[in-house]
Amino acid sequence: MASTIDAVMAGTVFKIEVKVGDTIDFGDVVAILESMKMEIPIEADGAGVVQEILVAEGATVDTGTPILSYK
Repeated sequence: MASTIDAVMAGTVFKIEVKVGDTIDFGDVVAILESMKMEIPIEADGAGVVQEILVAEGATVDTGTPILSYK
């Protein structure tokens, strides 16, 4: 079963740092959100292989919105 990495706060997806098939480790930066003129890194909360990118760069997300799935 796949896990998701979620947005830690509301903002705009500034950049996706990984692509489907990439291997990620705990603490890797997988995306960057922009909120209130600040860039907030979204870090992996586990290790695995990226299965799906669930948002596009430029998308507005709320706290808890899934950014990507991995397993």
